[in-house]
Amino acid sequence: MVEKFTKSLRENAGMRWLVLSIVAFSMLTAYMFQEIISPLQSMLVKAYGWSASDFGLVTGAYGWLNVFIFMLVFVGILLDKIGVRISAITAATISVIGALIKWYAFQFIDPTLELGIFGLKTQVFVAASGYAIFGVGTEYAGITVSKIIVKWFKGKEMALAMGMEMAFARLGSFVAMSLAPIIVANFSIPTNIFIGVAMLLFGLVLFIIYFFFDVKIDKQEGLSKTGLSDDEKFQLADIKLIIANKGFWYVALLCVLFYSAVFPFYKFGPNLMINKFGVDEKWAGTLVGLIPFFTIILTPLFGFYYDKKGKGASIMYLGAALIIVAHLILWVPSLSGVAFAIISIIFLGVAFSLVPSAMWSSVPKIIPEKQLGTAYALIFWVQNIGLFGIPTLLGKVLDKTNPETVKLLADKRAEFEATGISSEEIFTKMEEFIANNNVTWDYSKTWIIFIVLTILSLLFAFLLKREDRIKGYGLEKPNIKNEEKTEEVTE
Repeated sequence: MVEKFTKSLRENAGMRWLVLSIVAFSMLTAYMFQEIISPLQSMLVKAYGWSASDFGLVTGAYGWLNVFIFMLVFVGILLDKIGVRISAITAATISVIGALIKWYAFQFIDPTLELGIFGLKTQVFVAASGYAIFGVGTEYAGITVSKIIVKWFKGKEMALAMGMEMAFARLGSFVAMSLAPIIVANFSIPTNIFIGVAMLLFGLVLFIIYFFFDVKIDKQEGLSKTGLSDDEKFQLADIKLIIANKGFWYVALLCVLFYSAVFPFYKFGPNLMINKFGVDEKWAGTLVGLIPFFTIILTPLFGFYYDKKGKGASIMYLGAALIIVAHLILWVPSLSGVAFAIISIIFLGVAFSLVPSAMWSSVPKIIPEKQLGTAYALIFWVQNIGLFGIPTLLGKVLDKTNPETVKLLADKRAEFEATGISSEEIFTKMEEFIANNNVTWDYSKTWIIFIVLTILSLLFAFLLKREDRIKGYGLEKPNIKNEEKTEEVTE
């Protein structure tokens, strides 16, 4: 008698990669909106009179709710409870709502209005609030997609799949960094943001399409809606097991330190390129946007190497070392000129390809699958502390270390506002004033923050590598298992 069985969709390579394309493109739309104003700091100063602190507050607001109200921990537990398909749609919906609020702030709120509390402008507060809500949805989507990839690629090309997903996401960052200044120059800042909102709506549609694939695979594999059998389902007591795991904390701390040395650079890097390296304002965002462009190519390659050959802990250690070199070039005052700017971007691009290519696919080797959603959420929560704190700190330090520039720009803008001219005319006059008077910002003291972050990230990469040797997580071993495919014939 021949025992017949039906292979699940995950055993079909074409279906696996189709599913990955669907969820990865949805993440592309989220990362595109995440960087939608990153290359516009100088334009926001001219158009709305924002200070570096205002810019740092809004770009750092991404982590407000995730960090202070523990929304990331909550949605991680929710993910392990309700499963990936409902979580994906819920996450995308939250992202769209937050993005719409941010767009509303730029489209309809007068930039001169004062909030009356915390000494904030109304526009800044509303934009930051919308971005905070968007941050909840996008981080929820991120951990959901990570668990989707584990579900479809475990024991197969998991690091490559995660690398490809990150490549799609970084492509979104590259598009936003490159096109935002062009869109603003030809249309307006609100139009640029609305394009990002439209892309997020498309991402929501893609998650709805994924819903049906997920239903199918669960039926084929006889799983519950969470994708786990009853005895494997997450329990709240599992949180204690996660936080007691030393390897988990090394990954989480490496994540927050390393990402805090990269993502805030997207926000402040373009202005640094203009002021330190003499890069033209129109191309500064594009140059910084090359960092995610490098990852589009290199992250899948490094992930493929990890799948086939292993060496995950070593890959992360090398990436942490390279990013120190990159930020030293950005920091040292005597290293100026476009050539050094390009060299620093190359080092950042390679480093930012190495660490994520191995880090996210290493977590399932440290944490059991039933705890993965919560584990990823806790890592993202720690990461969001950096994504909130570092941009805010950078903006404050930049203002404090450039008091003359801050006062000069504020006084000149107030002078133009007193004449009653429009915001567009103020923008043009501020642009002319800055160019004619060679108004610049000194980033040398501010960049020490990045140097400290990179050194600490190397320390925790070393500790993770050592812990792997002690505990035998298998981070240096390949991800792809050598499984023999056999057909059982029983008589």
